[in-house]
Parts: sequence; structure tokens; C-alpha cells
Amino acid sequence: MRAAPRYAPAIRARAPLRAAVYLFGEFGTAAMSLLSLLLLFHPSMRRSWAAWHRQRAGRLLGRPVRAQSIALSRHLYWLGMHVTLGLACGLASVVCVGNALLVVATPLWWWASPVEGGQGTVLDIPALGRHGAIAFGPSVETVLLAVGCLALPFLATAYARLTLAVLAPSRTQLLADRVATLSRTRSDALEAHGAELRRIERDLHDGTQARLVAVAMRLAMARRCLDHDLATVARMLREATDVTEEAMVELREVLRGIYPPILADRGLQGALRTVAARGGVPVSIDIGELERIPAAIEAVAYFVVTEALTNVAKHSRATEAGLRVRHVEDTLTVVVTDNGVGGARENCGSGLAGLRGRAQALDGRVTVVSPPGGPTTITVELPCG
Repeated sequence: MRAAPRYAPAIRARAPLRAAVYLFGEFGTAAMSLLSLLLLFHPSMRRSWAAWHRQRAGRLLGRPVRAQSIALSRHLYWLGMHVTLGLACGLASVVCVGNALLVVATPLWWWASPVEGGQGTVLDIPALGRHGAIAFGPSVETVLLAVGCLALPFLATAYARLTLAVLAPSRTQLLADRVATLSRTRSDALEAHGAELRRIERDLHDGTQARLVAVAMRLAMARRCLDHDLATVARMLREATDVTEEAMVELREVLRGIYPPILADRGLQGALRTVAARGGVPVSIDIGELERIPAAIEAVAYFVVTEALTNVAKHSRATEAGLRVRHVEDTLTVVVTDNGVGGARENCGSGLAGLRGRAQALDGRVTVVSPPGGPTTITVELPCG
């Protein structure tokens, strides 16, 4: 969610202990990869193994890592890098951990082993006397441990970045995925547009057109009775006027479904505040400065908020909701939250599928987080460039 950081800052990932754990894990998995090299040539195992390492690297760096299709050549290149460079980098963490153990073990060793002739060696360095050896040994190893603690975070960060770079899709693959996504969203947009046209035609045919026919019939009857029954003429005219007003109301509802007039009257900010005020639960509003936004984006944002708050009132059993809107770097981000029971699913008639379809038709993205027991957070990102 944009309202709160989803990933820890990268600087936290550089803690020596976390870096050592990461590199130690890479050392172990690199050894396993070397021993199971033939098994990793199986496509599904290779993809799973590489995806798991991408997730590890992403967590260390504090970066979101989404599932992507990676070419075979990149998988094989990473596998070779992991077996060689992963072992080497992981060995550094093993040495660092060994130094940490030696800081404790060396004094005990020298205490239990008398120095013959008043002289011994620590790491091949002469140490005079038992007390000198006990003091000198841990000092040297502490210095080495400190150097390792300073170096490991940078080594872990560099190796994690290299892992993500090697396992990133190529430009050709990104372009192919982009074309596939655009083709799918274009198809969805065409289907949504066709469904919307059918809805408008049905509303006009069953509602407005039927009422206009009724008006025409009453006016025709009034004209036939004009010369001999003025009372009937007056009644027909009153009924025609009432039906005309009803037809105008229905016509306004149809037009509101195409482009809400409130957007033209009050702008997106005012329209969203009005929708929130009419919601079934109290809504806290946080709307930032909204620069000029295309009309199509405004309409989708309006319908998204309307649908989301309607779902909150109907299904969530929430006592309060929140609306947060930001326009940053050509992206309009809308976040709707509630403290309800959660468990929202797109295939349960909640309207989330239609909401996602509206956003994807404009190359937008929808994220729904709704664990059982709540809370529910719906984030919609719409490109405005």
C-alpha cells in the first residue's frame, strides 16, 4: 500500500548480521546447486530455484520483486554465477562467523594450553607469555571481525543487486510481455465498452424510450378529445407532463453513467468529497494537490471510489473507512481502506472485477489486500501521462 511502506529501507538490509545470514545462505544454496546441477536443468525446478533467490535478494535490498518470465539463457548464466561467485561470497561470511567464534575460543585455548618456553604464536605471530597470548589473540581476531562486519553488508548488497540484474528479463522479453498485457487490456476494454453500450441501449429502450412513447400516446389522446372533452385533455396533459419529468430523470441517470456531471461541476476533488459524504459509513478523506488530470482518468477514479465505498457499505460491516488520493509523477493513486471483516474476493459479486476492468482499460493497476478479519485496502494506480 502506498499509505505505509511495504518494504524496509535498503539501509536496514545492510546490517552486518542480516548480510552474514544472506551470504551464508547463498554459500549453502550454491553448494547445493553444485551438487544438484543436473536436477536444476529441469525447467520447473530451475525457475522455482531462481525465483526463490530473486525473492531473497529483493528482501535484502528492500525492493518489491514481481514474478516475471525469464529467458533460459539468463537462468543458465545465473546458475553458473551462483555456483562460482555465490560460493566465494558466501565463504566470506563463513570466515566472518569463524572469526566471531575464535574471539571467544582463543582465550580458552591459550588458557588450557601453556605456552612452552614463554613464547607461542597467534596466527603465526609471536606472543610472549600466556597472558600476552590470551590478550593478543582475541585482539587480532576482533579487528578481523570488525573488518568483516564492515565489508559483509556491501558484499551482500552487491551480490543481491547482481542476482536481480542477471535474473531480470531482457528488453525483448519486457517488450513481449508489454505487448501481451496491452493486447489483453485492449480486449478487456473493448468488452467493457461493448457491455457499457448494451447497458445504455437497454436503459434507453426500457426506460426513457418507453416513457416518451407513453407521452406521445397521451398527447395523441388529448388531441382527439380536444373538441369535446376538455377534462380528459387536461388529465392527459398532466400525465404527459409527469411522465416527461420521469423520462428526464432517467435520462440524467443514463448520462451520469457515461460521465458524471458532478466532475464537470466540482472537479475530481469536489466529486470525491461528495461521494465520501454520501457513503454509508464515516469516511476520513486525505486528498493531495491534484494537477490537471485527463477526463477519462477522472471518470475512472470517480467510479472506482464510488464502487469501493459502495462495497464498504454493503459487504464489509465496517464502522469507518478512509480515502487517500495522490497525484505524483504522472500517476494518480487512489487508496480506499476500511476496518471491516475483510475476505473480499473478485469472484463473489463484490464489483472488484469491474473495478479492475475499468482501471486496466487505461493501463492502470489494482491491488486488493483483504485478509479474513480485515482490514481491507484497495489501491488503484492510474497513469496520467
